[in-house]
Amino acid sequence: VRRQAPLVHNITNFVAMDLAANVLLAAGASPAMVQAIEEVEEFVAKAAALTVNIGTLSADRAEAMRAGAAAAARHGKPWVFDPVGVGGTRFRRDLADRLRALRPTVIRGNASEIMTLSRDAAARASGVDSAHASDEAIGAARALAADTGAVVAVTGAVDYVTDGRDVIAVGGGDPMMTRVTALGCALTCLIGACCAVNAAPLSATVAGLAIMGAAGSIAAAGAAGPGGLRAGLIDALYNLDERQLGDRSDIRDHATPVTSNTPASSMP
Repeated sequence: VRRQAPLVHNITNFVAMDLAANVLLAAGASPAMVQAIEEVEEFVAKAAALTVNIGTLSADRAEAMRAGAAAAARHGKPWVFDPVGVGGTRFRRDLADRLRALRPTVIRGNASEIMTLSRDAAARASGVDSAHASDEAIGAARALAADTGAVVAVTGAVDYVTDGRDVIAVGGGDPMMTRVTALGCALTCLIGACCAVNAAPLSATVAGLAIMGAAGSIAAAGAAGPGGLRAGLIDALYNLDERQLGDRSDIRDHATPVTSNTPASSMP
C-alpha cells in the first residue's frame, strides 16, 4: 500500500468519513470520499478500489452506492461492502440485497450483520452492534461467500475470514477499540486499499485485519482512554513496520485457538 499509494473511493457514512480518510492516509493510501450520484460512476473508473458502507442512508445515497458498485463491476475494480445495521430496517435489507447481487469482492461486517445478510434466521440485531459472537457467524459467512463469490470477513473478539472453503482466524487488537466509533468503517476502507494492491482478496482481507489489529494494540498500550486510542491509532498505522506487524498479529486456521482481539464492530 505504501509503495503504490492506491486511490480508494469510499462511499461511506458521514460519521466515519474523517477517521476513514485519516486511516487510509496514515497507511499510505489516497482516500476519496466521492458521494454524489452525478459523479460516482466516473470516479470509480479512476480509482483502484471502491468501498460501500450503508451506515447513514438516504434514497440518493442508496442510488449512488448501487451506481458505484455496478461501475466497479463493469471496470473490474475490487469493491468492499460493509452492511452496517442491515437488520435494522426493510430499506437497509432491500438495498443490501441489491448490492450483494452486484458481486462484491469482500463483505465485512459483525456477526449479526453477516448472519442477516446470509438470511440466517438466528440473526436478531436491529442496530449496529452485534448480538452474536463472531464465531457464531462462521457458518453464515461460508454460506454467504459461496453464494456471492465474495470473501467474507466477520469481525469481533476474533475475526474470521472465508472464501467459502478456507476459514482464517485473525487475533490481535484491544477491547478498547469497541469504544471508538467508526473503527469498523475505517477498517473496511483499509481492506479496500489492500484489495487495490493485492489481487488475492482472501490474503488482502487478512492483511487489512492484521494491520488494523496491530495498530490498535500499539495505540491502546499508550492510551489513557478511547480518545487517545483514536489519535494513537493513526500514528501507529503511520509508523507500523514489518516487525511490529509480526509481533502483534495472530493469524491461524480457525480450528486453532487465537489470541482474542476486539477490533472493529461495524459501528459507524
